[in-house]
This record gives sequence, C-alpha cells and structure tokens, in this order.
Amino acid sequence: MTGSLSAVVGVICLVAALAAALVAVLRPRGHRTIATATQRATYEVLHTAGLAAEPLRAGLTAGNATKAARHLRALVGAVGLALTDTAGLLALDGRGAHHQTQLVAAARRVVTAGRSTVLKEAELPCDRVDCPVRGAVVVPLTSADGRVVGALLAIADGVPAPGLVQATLETAHWAGNQLALAELDSSRERLARAEVRALRAQISPHFIYNALTAIGSFVRTDPDRARELILEFAEFTRYSFRAHGEFTTLAEELRSIDRYLTIERARFGDRLQVRLQIAPEVLPVTLPFLCLQPLVENAVRHGLSGKPGTGMVSVEARDAGTECHITVEDDGVGMDPAALTAGIAELAAAGSDPVGAPGAHVGLSNVDERLRAAFGDGFGLVVETGPGSGTRVSMRVPKFHPGVRAGS
Repeated sequence: MTGSLSAVVGVICLVAALAAALVAVLRPRGHRTIATATQRATYEVLHTAGLAAEPLRAGLTAGNATKAARHLRALVGAVGLALTDTAGLLALDGRGAHHQTQLVAAARRVVTAGRSTVLKEAELPCDRVDCPVRGAVVVPLTSADGRVVGALLAIADGVPAPGLVQATLETAHWAGNQLALAELDSSRERLARAEVRALRAQISPHFIYNALTAIGSFVRTDPDRARELILEFAEFTRYSFRAHGEFTTLAEELRSIDRYLTIERARFGDRLQVRLQIAPEVLPVTLPFLCLQPLVENAVRHGLSGKPGTGMVSVEARDAGTECHITVEDDGVGMDPAALTAGIAELAAAGSDPVGAPGAHVGLSNVDERLRAAFGDGFGLVVETGPGSGTRVSMRVPKFHPGVRAGS
C-alpha cells in the first residue's frame, strides 16, 4: 500500500514538472505587459488633467470649481484642495473644511500680493485633537493678461514637502492656462456678437429706409402688394435681428435673402434680375449667421445701383464632397481691386469700422474674419472684381466642423 502511494506521488510530481516545463517552452520570448508603470502613470495624469480641464475651460465659478477640485487634488496629491476667486471660497475637496476661515484669509493675501506662500502648522491653529491639517501651499491663479483671478490651495497632513510645493505650483500654472483659454473663448464669442451687431448696424440705415420707401409707393396704387411687402419686411428684420445663435443653416440664410430680394425687386423693378442655383443636399450646411446675406446686399447696392439698365445677381451653392462651395456674383460696376484691398487693410489696422468706411469693405471684411474664426484661415472669402467687370465673391464652407452647429 505504501509502495503504491509513493508511486502515485511520484507520477503527480512528474506531471507537474512536465507541465511547468511546457509552460516555460510555450511562453514567448520578450513577453511584455500591456503597459509599463511609467505608461500607466502617464495615462492616469493625462486622464485626470483632462477631467479637470473641462470644467475649468467653462470659467471660474462655484459649480465649475467644485467639479474640478477633486481632479486637481488627485494631480497634486494633497489631502485637501481648495479653489477661490477674488471674493472668497468656491470649492473645497477633501480635508480641511474646518480651517476654511484661515484658508480664505491666506488666499486673499496671496491674491492681493500675487505671490505664493507656504502655511505651517503654527499659522493654522486648531482645537481639534484629531485635526489632520499641518500646513498648506497657496498659489495665485492668473488669467491670460496676468491678472490674479483666484488661488489654489493644497492642504497637507504634514509639513509641506518640496515635492508638494512644486506640484501645487505647476498645477496652479496649468489651471491658470485653462482659465485663460476660457476667457479667450468668451472674448471670441463677444467679438462674434459684436461683429454681428456691426452688420446689423450696416443693414439698418440703408436697407430699412429704402424698403419703407418702396413699400410706401404701393400703399395707394397696389394695397395687396404693399401688404405682402410689409410681411416680407417683417420676416426679414425678425431674422436679421434675432437675439440668439452665432450660426445658422444655408436654408435659413437663403430664405432671408429671398425676402430681401423680393423687397429690392419692388424697388428696382425689372432692372434687377436674380438667378439662384442651389443644390438641395447643401441646404442643411451650417455657416455663420448673416454670412451670405451681406454679400447679396453688396451685390445689389454696390454692383447694380450705379449701373444703367438691367443687372443680374447670381447665387450658387454647390456640393463639393466634404465642402459646400458658395458664390455670389453680379454684373454691375465692379470695384478697383487695389482700392478694395486698401479699404480692407484700413479696417484691419483700425481694429474697428472707421467713420465713412465704404459698406462693401465693412461687409466683406466682417464676413471674411468670421469665416476664418469659425473654420480656419483656409476658409476666407475670395473676391474677383474690376472696374466695369462686376464682382464675384466665393467661399468654401465645410459640411461638418467641430463645435459648429446651427443655433449655437
């Protein structure tokens, strides 16, 4: 019985040895893990930074600070982390809430002085026996123009080590960059709204006066026509002066242009001829609000108003794969290319619309800048013109572009 048991044990040991040898033979040489410790650490840092960046890019508010604080604390490696603006505490994640008054006072000093500071245990007295707070690092948060807009505080459970100080400084610098980008986004939106207001101001004195004059001429002779034109004028102004949305669709812009041309045809009569060639598949394409309309207005006002006889305005929108190609053309009096270039350069140098600047220069420059801001420098206007040769203005609009959608 003993001999049989020994034999069985020997067989088991032999099988185990053979299995181990087989595994060793089958294991590929140079086998690597999915990620090294360094790669995993890099991923964790970048992922956490991305989670903190999103709320910071929306601006320094209490809600955004609360969302970002937890991720910033992970980046710094502190037991607690607080964010303040120039007025007071916005968010505190982790330990240290019972030191809020002392931390806010320290943050205000840092905001005023614009210099970082390290708080030691003596500067954070506490009656609680179990208090974990032994120090803090307080660093100012600066905006794009160097203004101090708040402070970042890393709370330590011991004397703040040089590593914590450096991590807090770097994290505060990175957070400040995110806030600067938020300000840039906000200023870009304000600029876009200001540019739209500039176009609306351009529309008001010229078109509205002429439209009302044209409508008034039909009140007695053709009341039905006058009523129709009033409704078209009302819809045109409603669209042009709407209060929301930096972007619109090509279909909406074309509808407004049709109303505009209906009123202008009432004024010019048979002198104004219009030709539209629009591919149905590009109607949903998104483009900046009041982007196409000023080009048509310029074609009528500056292309045909000074031309004797009949004039033609053509609007074409073609499907070009990933893009929509749009042209507005007239066979009017045209412009001197050198004078047009000089006028646009004058607007760019002035930074705003100079008094007495020709409307064509204002409209073309405004639309060109807004296209480039929305889609990139490769999507500006192309103008072909000459004295007595009419004017052709072309633009390319991508069918899809990140962050660009109608009504936004």
